[in-house]
Order: sequence, then C-alpha cells, then structure tokens
Amino acid sequence: MSPTQNEIAQHFRTLHNPLHPLILTNIWDASSATTIASLPQTRALATASYAIAASLGIDDAHLTQHQNLSAIQTILTSTRRINPALPITVDLQDGYAQDLPSLAALIKQVIALGAVGCNLEDVDNATGTLRPLDEAVARVRTVMQAARQVECPDFVLNARTDVLFQGGDGRVEDAVERGKAFLEAGAWTVFVWGGPRGRGVSREEVRVLVRELQGRVSVKMNLGGAGQGTFLTVREIRELGVARVSVGPELWRIAMKAIREQAELVLSL
Repeated sequence: MSPTQNEIAQHFRTLHNPLHPLILTNIWDASSATTIASLPQTRALATASYAIAASLGIDDAHLTQHQNLSAIQTILTSTRRINPALPITVDLQDGYAQDLPSLAALIKQVIALGAVGCNLEDVDNATGTLRPLDEAVARVRTVMQAARQVECPDFVLNARTDVLFQGGDGRVEDAVERGKAFLEAGAWTVFVWGGPRGRGVSREEVRVLVRELQGRVSVKMNLGGAGQGTFLTVREIRELGVARVSVGPELWRIAMKAIREQAELVLSL
C-alpha cells in the first residue's frame, strides 16, 4: 500500500537529524531529477530556483511563479515514475505573493503537485529588502495553516533568513532571533544563507546557530574548493551538528562546465 502524502512528509521530517544530516543534491529539470532519484544513496530531492532559472536562460530574480511551478510539475511527474515515495521539497523563493491568501494558494498548489516541503525566504524580492520579523513570521504561519487545510500538516517548511547580509551589520544574533520565531511559527528547519557575494556563514556562526536552534539548522555547501581549505566538506559540516545540507545550484554549475569543456574539445577537433 502506497504511503499518503502526509506520511511521506512525516518521513521527510525524520531525515532531518543533526547526528546524521540530510544531504540534498539539488535538481533543476526532469533529467537531473531522474538521474539523482535513481541513486540508491538519495533520500530526498530538492529543487534549486537559481538552477531552474538558469536552465530557462534567465536570472533567478526574474523567475516567475508560473515558470517555477511549471518546472516543479515536470520534476515531480518524472520522479514519481522512479520512486513515488521519494520526498521532494521545492524552492519557492520569497513566495511571490504579497498577500497571505495568495501565498496560501501557492502552498496548496505545490502540495497538490506532490511536494512535501518548501523553502521560503524572508526577503521581499520585489523591493530587495528584508521583511519585518512579524511579517515574515505571519508568512511562515500561513504556509503551515495552508498545509493543514489540505491534509498535509507535516509539510516541511525550511524557512530561509537572509538577515546576515540583508540586515545591515550581519549579526548571527539576528539570525538566531528570526530562526527561533520561525520554528515557533511552525517551520521545521531554518536555512541561514550568507548571501551571493561570499559573506557566507562561518564555522563559529554555524556552531552558535546549532546551539541556539537545537540543531534545526540548514546550510548550503559550496562544492568548488571543498576540502581545500576554502569551503567546509560534508564531514566537517556533519560534525557541526546541522540537520540539513544542500548544494543549491552547484551541480548545475558543474554540469554546465563539463558540457562547455566537452563542446570545446569536440569543436576543436
């Protein structure tokens, strides 16, 4: 008997274990999704909006809700053919909608497509500014209320905060404050991002976040230079005690680099 969608969500929650963190190798289309879904080591899938946008030839900031949902639907449909019980979480950027009813409708739509979790940012991409904390918390509550209304109460919200680089002085204490508020409002984990220009999240900051948020922390791992003193490796991140690690668009970048190199080789023959 196949598990219900909420049973898949419940299983997905259990995979977020600080003693054995969930590693997500993010995908962006049907081919990347089916390739990674077929690996025996894969425990769940996650989309990366940056990579989806790049595959469409646009910047992440210009990816529309319609374009993202269309890609997500293709990914979910193709993955079900391989493993219908594999948990899939989707990157919804800032949630697109300014009003809470529209955000609730979006969550119900992605659940109807088959997703059991999502990322939601605390920035307003229309203005490029950080949302006030009370507004960001209300959006977290709205996500979870919408999930309960469509019988997926264990929907896994990975609430992202950009406060380290959007909030002025970038204090980890601000990330902790937001993280605690998001968890209390129903988020399952808190994704603390260091920004697109190298601010990053330091080893000591991750330690503080893990301690203050009881390990319910999600971080992005960079693959270029990992293990060479530039970026932390999976082993090093695991030792810090986070619950979840993703690679964002890193695999897409590696794939494009390989395509370019092979094309250059063929064209130079």
